[in-house]
Formats: sequence, structure tokens, C-alpha cells
Amino acid sequence: MQPDQISAVDGLPKPRRFLAVAAISAGTALTIIDGGVANVALPTIARDLNVGSSAVVTVVTVYQLILAMALLPFSGLGDRIGLKRMYQYGQLVFTVATILCFFAKSLPFLLVVRAVQALGAAAALSVSSALIRSIYPARQLGRGLGINSVVVSSSAALAPTIGGLVLAIAPWPWVFASAVPFAIISLVLGRSLPEPRKRDEPFDVVGAIMCAAMFGLVIGGAESGVHGDSPVVSAAIVLTGIAIGWVFVRRERAETKPILPIDLLARPVLALSAVGAYTAFIASMTLLLSTPFRLTHGYGFSAAEVGAAIAPWPLTNMIVAPLAGWLSDRYPAGILGGIGMAISIAALLLIAFMPADPSYFDVAWRMALCGSGFGMFLPPNARLIIGSAPRDRAAAAGGLVSTVRLVGQTTGATLVAALLALGIGAGATPPLVAAGFALVAGLCSLSRLRPSIRNPPTDETRDVQPASQAR
Repeated sequence: MQPDQISAVDGLPKPRRFLAVAAISAGTALTIIDGGVANVALPTIARDLNVGSSAVVTVVTVYQLILAMALLPFSGLGDRIGLKRMYQYGQLVFTVATILCFFAKSLPFLLVVRAVQALGAAAALSVSSALIRSIYPARQLGRGLGINSVVVSSSAALAPTIGGLVLAIAPWPWVFASAVPFAIISLVLGRSLPEPRKRDEPFDVVGAIMCAAMFGLVIGGAESGVHGDSPVVSAAIVLTGIAIGWVFVRRERAETKPILPIDLLARPVLALSAVGAYTAFIASMTLLLSTPFRLTHGYGFSAAEVGAAIAPWPLTNMIVAPLAGWLSDRYPAGILGGIGMAISIAALLLIAFMPADPSYFDVAWRMALCGSGFGMFLPPNARLIIGSAPRDRAAAAGGLVSTVRLVGQTTGATLVAALLALGIGAGATPPLVAAGFALVAGLCSLSRLRPSIRNPPTDETRDVQPASQAR
């Protein structure tokens, strides 16, 4: 065993483990925060660069689009060049591009460096879950993924506040500079990351291009349609992406280690977990994006009141997610996920049928309940996806987790835009739609408890399954 390679079961020793966790946490925080602070800065960027509102939105959409296109190809590449190296390369590229954002004087230049940022973020995020699997002992994998969920939710909650504070005292380029300290921490501490064994196999370049084209065309075409572009052109783009995807999936079936992890999705327990995560992220994004419109236009809340009313969601999520991760090391994810989605569905229905003149407290406790439900569902679900994969497919499973999250969130955002365009996006409809998606997630979770679906443990997965799941 090489000095930098670790036992698949024992993880890293504690002093080094803490440094590695800090590196992953800082890296995750900077990619989430950078994406969030850009939203706050859009009006200021549009004014200073003298561009329209529809044009400046591409600062956000190009980042999301490139991220979705690159996650799965980069997870496959990380298997070949090494997960640690892939993560550090991604952080370095992201840091350089972030610094270049500071010097952007035109929208085209800003879009180019934002695309490079997204490539760096995709490289790091595509392998972060696989690295967490190597950092923690197998019996504590759920705890590690729970901590990662806290970092994601807290970073998403803090991003608008950080962006607003920076804009209050400095020009908009400094918004992007706010992520640099996290990048430096991640790069310095990245030396402590483990280096799981690499795969000496050629990288499927053609498959990677087809994967990127599939996601780019389908997501890009759907977003262009809801933002007012020609329906015919948008539909043609989406259909082209679907056609490429059909050919791509047929091609991937012949691969032993495909970029699109259809070998993993052939396992019923993992497929149900992926579908459950996808629908759960649609539900959460649908609620979080539509609620500000409802509170502002329907109930007359100020911007500050809207922020305060929504804040209990990420706060309760931060509290519940580590607990859920700890519990997932001891109890089946199907039970924990079912409980989480039951709580979320109840909360979404309570949000849909709020009083005609709700107070801050009426909204806040409902958002807190909903956040706790999603916090109970997501870490156990992620643990099952990562833990159900063979160890040599950990990077593919991690890429799947990140891709499902991003595509689910993008689908939710597109759905909200469509509901707003139809004139029903600022009322009770979005939380009811979200409750429907949460119901699907809950049913997927409970279905994993069926004996015919639960996978028997193998030599590769026995070390990462709780005793209650291995039986």
C-alpha cells in the first residue's frame, strides 16, 4: 500500500481526517457561495456593464449549465488521474477564474471566466463524495455526508447575506473575491486528502462529449423556453438533446465502467435513491424560489421580512442533517427518508394553506418544519447511493449525487419560471406541486424497504452498510 493510500474501511487517522474534512468543507462552501452571491449582484452588474436584465442572467445560467454538463465526465476522469489530483486541479482552476472575475470589464469576458469557474467547480464536486467515503471509516460514512449536507445548506443560506454585505461597502467585483479565502484554505489543506487507487483504463472522450451535449441541450433548451425564446427553437434543442441521450445510453450499455452510471442505476435500491433525490430537490427548489414571490406580492412582506421568514429552513436543515447522517449509520435509509418526506409533505400542505394574512411566525415555523424534513431525507439518501456502489465506482456514484442535485434544482427553477409565466407561481400552487414531488420521493424511500429491492451485501458494499441494512 502506498503511503497516501488508505484502508477502504478504516478511513484516515483522526488528525489527518479533520484536516481533510476541512479541505472538502471549504471547497464545497466556496463553490456554493460563489454561485449564490452572483444572484445578489446581478442588478449591479447589469448597471455597471450597461447590459439588460435578460442578458445579465446568463452570468448565473452559464455557470449552472457548464456545471451540469461536466460533473459526470469529470467523475470518470477523476477515476483515471486520481481523485485527490482531480479535486485539487478543480480548486486551482476555480480560484484562478474567481480572481479573473475581479478584473471583468465586459459581459463576454465575465461569461468566459464564469464558464471556467464552473469547470473548476465541477472537477472538485464530482469527486468530493468519493473522497468523503475514503476520509471516514465505513461505519461513520453517514456522519461525514451529514456534515457535508450542513456545509451545502449553510453556504446556500449565507451566500445572499455575504453578497449583500459586500455590495454595501464595495463594487460588485469584490463579490467574487469573497470566495477566495475559502479557496486558499481548501488548496492548503488539500495536501491531507486521501488518494484512493487509480484505474489504469482509457478515458471515454466520445462518451464524455455526448454526456455533456445531452445535459447541455436538454437543460439549455428547457430554460430558453421558459425565458421567452421561440417555443419551436427551444423544443428543437430539447429534442436534439434527447436524441443524443438515446444514442449515448445505448453506447454506454456496452461499457464496463460507463460515464453515465447505468450499471449503478441498474441496481433497484440505487435507482430508487437517485429518483427520490431528484424529486426531493425539485420540491425544495420549487418552494424556495416561489415563496419570496408569494410573500412579497401576496402578503406584502418586505425584502428583509422575506429573508427572515425563509431563514428557518436552512437553519433547521443544518441542525437535523448531522443527526440524520448519524442515524443513517445505524438505521435503514428507507425508514429515515420516509419519515423525512412525511414531515416535508405535511409542512408543504401547511404552507399551501396558510392563513389569509399570515404573520412572520406563521411562515417561519412552517419553513422550519419543512427544512427539518428535507434534512432528515437527504443525508441518508446520499449515504445509500455512495455506499451501494462498488468501491471502484465511488467516483461515479459521487458524480451521480452531485448531478442529481443540480439537475433537480434546475428542474425546480425552470418549473417555478413556468408557473410564474402562467400567473400561478405566487400562490398556493407551487407548494402543492412541491408536495407532489415530495410524495414521489417518500414512496421511493419506503420502496427500498421491500426485501426484493434491498441489495444483499457484497464484499465491496458490506463495509459501508449499517447492520440493519445488511440483514
